[in-house]
Amino acid sequence: MSRVQLSNPGRGPAMLRAMPAVLAAAAACLAAPAATSPTQTSSPAVAWAPDDPMDGGNDRGNYGLVRIVRRGEKVRGLPVASKQIDVSYVWQGKTFTADDYMQAYNVSGVIVLENGEIILERYAQGRRATDRWVSQSVAKSVTSLLYGAALQDHKLKLTDPVDRYVPELKGSAYAGVTIRQLLTMSSGVKWEEGYIGPDSDLARYYRAAASGDAVVDFQKTLPRAHPPGSTFHYDTAETHLAGLVLSRAVGQSVSDYLSEKIWKPYGMERDGAWRVDRQGREFAGCCLFMTLADYARIGQFVLDDGVAHGKRITAPGWIAESTQRQIDNGRTPPAGYGYFWWIGTEAFEASGIYGQSILIYPKDRLVIVVNAQWPSPDAKELFEALGAFQKAVRDAARRK
Repeated sequence: MSRVQLSNPGRGPAMLRAMPAVLAAAAACLAAPAATSPTQTSSPAVAWAPDDPMDGGNDRGNYGLVRIVRRGEKVRGLPVASKQIDVSYVWQGKTFTADDYMQAYNVSGVIVLENGEIILERYAQGRRATDRWVSQSVAKSVTSLLYGAALQDHKLKLTDPVDRYVPELKGSAYAGVTIRQLLTMSSGVKWEEGYIGPDSDLARYYRAAASGDAVVDFQKTLPRAHPPGSTFHYDTAETHLAGLVLSRAVGQSVSDYLSEKIWKPYGMERDGAWRVDRQGREFAGCCLFMTLADYARIGQFVLDDGVAHGKRITAPGWIAESTQRQIDNGRTPPAGYGYFWWIGTEAFEASGIYGQSILIYPKDRLVIVVNAQWPSPDAKELFEALGAFQKAVRDAARRK
């Protein structure tokens, strides 16, 4: 899918379709009782029911089971810059301000950091600064950060085969697929990411997760379509699988590892929450809940090269490597796909359906976060409008 500005990363069309059948299957999965793997030490999964109706954002009322991502005692401040930006631009013949864009496109929150300082922060739709919002596929990029931490901890290598950590997949099409190939969506295993109808692979995956073990009951049965590492093919379930690999490699749940490596040391302001399946495994490709400011802190952590208060969290060079083109996803180089990041010519992005985004311009030291509840998960005009707004924000920051 093309974007308004080539300096912004593109998004694969397969992940951006309506998804009623998938959500129905996922809801059944989330309602099932969770278990904790005996091979790891993890905090328990809980049924999350926030008191405030906006806490949970566009997934409120459908929380299911989550594992809490605990914050630490100290919060990393985000100072307000002495000069704020004034966003004004013309889109499709109409002049928009930041507030106009938010109202027109069901945006609940926008926050922009420049050099670690807030130059724009807005809330709408009754959302408060303390309310968390579901990440959708932005979580994939957070999972990528945790792989950088696992490399720093010498828990795994990108050349390791997936079935070393998930032996349930031995003898399947995943045999011999490496961690790097999971992170670049290039396992070569046949997959239909379609979100409409009950027969897509993604819908079948969530049904398997609702009734048992999706890895054993479903992913193990998938055939091979391409040689490993040869072809980019967007596959949400493989990000969930990447979460399982990570969890077994580090010996704890993905949520607990996120708390230990980022939430506590970097100073997130509020506990996060991550959805889990009935096995107690995080859906590592989606469904992480955090406040707007904590989305911004994720972006700033990336700009800080994976270092928290002087302590290196991710392996040296991981941020640069993971946010550069690693595989061709149909876009003109240097745009492409990294390790669970969408790569543009000047920026890279963590992106999720319904309007979730962390867009990072490293040379500008700029982080642009948007949370929304679009009426459609993927309509082309919605992404084009988001791209126009992001460009206007960057232009305003450059004028400041």
